[in-house]
Amino acid sequence: MDALKAGRKEYQSCVAKGINPYLSVLEEITSNAVIDAEVPLGTMQIPLSKVVGTNAKSRSTAFARNFMPLLEANTEFAFKWSSLCDSHLEEGIRDSIICYEYLNRYYVVEGNKRVSVLKFFGAVTINAQVTRVIPRYREDDQNIRLYYEYLDFYKVCNVNYLWVTKEGSFRKILEEIGKTKPEDWNADMKKEFFSSYTRFEKAYEEMGGKHLQNVSTGDGFLKYIEVFGYEGLQNKLHNEIVAEVRKLWDELVLLDKQEPMDTVMDPEKTTEETKKPDMLSRLITGAPNPDRHLKIGFVHDKSKETSSWTYAHELGRNYLETVFKGQIETVVRENVFDGEQTPIEVMEEMIENGVQVLFTTTPRLAQAAITIAVKYPKVKVLNCAINSASSHMRSYYGRLYEPKFLSGMIAGSITRTDRIGYVGDYPVSGMLSSINAFARGARMVNPKAKIYLAWSTAKDTNIDEKMWEYGVDLVNNQDMITPTTATRQFGLYQWGEDGSLTNISTSIWNWGRYYERIVRGILNGSWRDEEIGEVRAVNYWWGLSAGVVDIVYSQSLPSDTRRMVEFMKKMIMRWEFDPFAGLIKDQQGNVRSPEDGSLSTYDRINMDWLIDNVEGTIPLVWEFKEEAQPLLKQEGMTLQKVTSTQ
Repeated sequence: MDALKAGRKEYQSCVAKGINPYLSVLEEITSNAVIDAEVPLGTMQIPLSKVVGTNAKSRSTAFARNFMPLLEANTEFAFKWSSLCDSHLEEGIRDSIICYEYLNRYYVVEGNKRVSVLKFFGAVTINAQVTRVIPRYREDDQNIRLYYEYLDFYKVCNVNYLWVTKEGSFRKILEEIGKTKPEDWNADMKKEFFSSYTRFEKAYEEMGGKHLQNVSTGDGFLKYIEVFGYEGLQNKLHNEIVAEVRKLWDELVLLDKQEPMDTVMDPEKTTEETKKPDMLSRLITGAPNPDRHLKIGFVHDKSKETSSWTYAHELGRNYLETVFKGQIETVVRENVFDGEQTPIEVMEEMIENGVQVLFTTTPRLAQAAITIAVKYPKVKVLNCAINSASSHMRSYYGRLYEPKFLSGMIAGSITRTDRIGYVGDYPVSGMLSSINAFARGARMVNPKAKIYLAWSTAKDTNIDEKMWEYGVDLVNNQDMITPTTATRQFGLYQWGEDGSLTNISTSIWNWGRYYERIVRGILNGSWRDEEIGEVRAVNYWWGLSAGVVDIVYSQSLPSDTRRMVEFMKKMIMRWEFDPFAGLIKDQQGNVRSPEDGSLSTYDRINMDWLIDNVEGTIPLVWEFKEEAQPLLKQEGMTLQKVTSTQ
């Protein structure tokens, strides 16, 4: 009777919510799908939580959606169910069910009552003879793309009880535990992984994980091992794991919310009200607290001698020491991926030596920075990236698309061929918004302008040959150079017929100004240690109006062009003109913004398409050089189309 009550309760709940109260039916689910293969997997233990339906509709209405019985107690069905229940209590259910697996869910062909009884008694797994049903790969279907990633994951480890909801996460799990090949997964490894996962699962559910609607246990497990590591998990006490999950909880809540980051577009908006008596005068004057002294750490992926990006941040650090002389002390670590210590160990050592604020200056350092921010909540941790969302760590970046739009206007005005080259490095961290803004600027003054795109980090690419092949007379290349690799091929330059170069303009970063504003907020007390209200991820995305990005150009630029650029720059700074307002179409002709609309902040940050006057493509990860792939994979780029059939 208890099972019948549970079935009726589930039935009524589903009806009230307007959803199907009976078991899902595989024949209906796959009726419009193209099936590539059916692969017998043999007999195995499968998780009962993933047994969600039946193969044929004729057997679906005897059970509620939760597999509890619905037919009256005096029916033959109820008699058989009760007899099976008695058998289970006396000697256990040993016979295997027969089922199909589709998209990592199981649908019963034979053995519905066995599933029902075992679910009623809270069993975790059931023995099953499984046939996998594989749908045809579809680029436009995220569920199928994710399933193909699962197939590759399964081929490595044969784990069927774990599921994630974000693309790239299956691969990340294998990488985090350091077992990426089938030969790594012997019987002992599989046993260890199952033990570790179930120990986490118990703590996760105790903390309320089942109430998170958009975060699977697998998602939580990945976030946990990214922060606290996998090694030793199976030997930790339950209370230790619960305590660590508690520290991580805000990150999981943030994942569950699936909301865009709280993006702060101007530094003035970072000041938050507080009840401190002397705070009002501090906020008005912006004066730092003279009694406060900060030790600030800078963590770089590469060195200033080899990376123009690191060199620019080092200029910013030096500027910071000059502005706040006597109030701050800075320390720096470079090449943190190449030393004997891991980036996390480097940061921990810096904190042990008194660092109170950590700036990590590349997106590749984002996960290590989040780990440190969770472990050391009193340390202010920031990561220089456009989309490294975390409730514990803040991120910062610049709206480089604004000066790029102005560079595009210059290029469109002075081109003789209407063919303009653009050299990108990585299609992440705002690069696509910069390319598209440049193209928008060029077309605004020259409707015939076309932008020819090449990638400097792509395999077997000679940029000069590409540009000559395209027949361009102007090229927009890297914005920054290092002293040891000086070149004139930076910013926007004109290519003469004799091969000579004339530099026209370049976008610049003013990281010193950025760091000054952030540190001033910490010193004068306007940076809050605690967030007000709900859990959120804060990203500072400042632009021309904050002085953190800018454009400089040659004095040889025609005066009319200079006046036009200066006028448009002021319009952008005053928020009176938006480079991404108005009709925007992508290369396929899809309308991305209507005539009377504009792209949202979220769409600008997560842009993954090219505007219709750009000639070129966004390569897949495997088309880039090996040294470029770690960053691209971390940013979640698609590896390649998967064609697994087993």
